[in-house]
Amino acid sequence: MRERLLAARRSVSDVVRAQQAAALTGHIDALAVDGGTVCAYVPVGVEPGSRDMLDVLARRADRVLLPVARTTDAGDAVALQWGEYRPGELVAARFGLLEPAGPWLAATAVAEASVVLVPALAVDRTGARLGRGLGFYDRTLALRAASTRLIAVVRDEELLDDVPHEPHDVPMTHALTPGQGLVALTG
Repeated sequence: MRERLLAARRSVSDVVRAQQAAALTGHIDALAVDGGTVCAYVPVGVEPGSRDMLDVLARRADRVLLPVARTTDAGDAVALQWGEYRPGELVAARFGLLEPAGPWLAATAVAEASVVLVPALAVDRTGARLGRGLGFYDRTLALRAASTRLIAVVRDEELLDDVPHEPHDVPMTHALTPGQGLVALTG
């Protein structure tokens, strides 16, 4: 399923991808973020979204935190650390990602966020999220506050009826799509 979803993303033209990114940015107001802390991510490659979304969030929130992915010496994923977003100050990181330069905050900083925008390959209507399979986000989202809204950012075609999931997977509360905007999931 992951390969099929990635292939579908790669088949989207740059023009359509830009239109979808603009639509996602236009939906940021629906997140009702006024002040406080928001956790987000920097879309890379064919992931939905854009840095424009981060800039809009930075104007609305007191603080936008971005993930810093690290592994153990054995290569196992650990909970994400966080760094504060400062436009123009992102650095290249492992896995082809962009991240904030240090200093970094502990994984528990996610508990301060009222909203976490989560990258996903797909999400279903019950909140099951299909990620890249390494487990960074599931380890991290377990540390969130109970009231935190977890929002999977996907293309409209990636909001599905059913996504395979494991007992340790943390369910999303919402999806954000270009065409439907913010969609509450039944969790």
